[in-house]
Amino acid sequence: MNLDFRSLRIAFDAKRITHNATGLGNYGRTMVAMLARFAPQNRYDLYTPDPGRDELRRRLDGIPQLTFRYPRKPLHGPFKALWRSFGLSRELAPDTALFHGLSGELPSGLRKRGVRSVVTIHDLIFLRFPAYYKPVDRWIYTLKFRSACRRADRIIAISEATKRDVMHFFGIPEQKIDVIYQGCDERFKHPVDAALLDDVRRRHALPDHYILSVGSIEERKNLLLLLQAVAQLPAPRHVVAVGKRTPYTQQVEEFAAAHGLTPYLHVLEGVSFDDLPALYQGADLFVYPSRYEGFGIPMIEAANCGVPSIGATGSCLEEAGGPGALYVDPDDPQELARRIEEVLGDEALRRRMVADGRAWVARFEPEVIASELLSTYRKVLAL
Repeated sequence: MNLDFRSLRIAFDAKRITHNATGLGNYGRTMVAMLARFAPQNRYDLYTPDPGRDELRRRLDGIPQLTFRYPRKPLHGPFKALWRSFGLSRELAPDTALFHGLSGELPSGLRKRGVRSVVTIHDLIFLRFPAYYKPVDRWIYTLKFRSACRRADRIIAISEATKRDVMHFFGIPEQKIDVIYQGCDERFKHPVDAALLDDVRRRHALPDHYILSVGSIEERKNLLLLLQAVAQLPAPRHVVAVGKRTPYTQQVEEFAAAHGLTPYLHVLEGVSFDDLPALYQGADLFVYPSRYEGFGIPMIEAANCGVPSIGATGSCLEEAGGPGALYVDPDDPQELARRIEEVLGDEALRRRMVADGRAWVARFEPEVIASELLSTYRKVLAL
């Protein structure tokens, strides 16, 4: 379906698209691919300080509406960041109508060149939970994000929770902000064949039954809560944690060792994106105990894979998982243990949660999101 929109040239800050395999990178790649699919009459220029990773650029191969654009002269070290902030706008094509900062930043000089702007804010966790960040990082993020929000013609928040934070911390009026959710990769929406499931189980040495958690293993993601809950179950359950190790991982592993759970904890780092759907679909339950998220894509991935989910209260996970999932206090392992037993011990409840989850995530389908994104562009360009 071609969503009605006259032909325009739209530019993006694509550094995350070419450098980040997950998170902000997935968001950027998903958004520009959706736009090319549903508004193919436009031209989309992806500005990045260098080519980045070949395998990430290749995920957008074969989309003729997309063009990667680099600095006129090769840059090195800190000059790449300076180009994104101060030099990029001077290299925009003359007929660029709109610039979209996909990861909370906008280059200077857009208004001077008559280019309207939109910025996406994913989260303000560095302000909501400052203890998780170094002071210098908090200062830089605050400076960049506040400036982008004030200079942008419109702001996209990826959840109502993020919208509230933008209003609270930066004093941005509500009418300047649109909430547009994000979806997940199409691969999570299709059953994985039995041969691939078996192959993934073998390569990652997975148990037959396990609880899955996906996300960097850091303090905010709160994996320890899941281990504390498993320690209270009548019989131990295997936990497969997929994500980047941080120093917090040692704390989780020490707890597991102290409670006889080391054989039941499987930490998988550097997992191929292609293996993720199989890891979800092989799980009995997905648990996302994070204290705070900008949105919570893993909840959507789990629902699309037909896996019942338990999330944590306190941020936006209810927006992602919907009423079909269950939610617990991120500081209450007893409650989480009860919920795990409830879900794994009641097949009718599991089926209901899976059906409700699939129905809920229909609102995150690409055509819905693309339509909302183009609506924001129309507001900015007064079309």
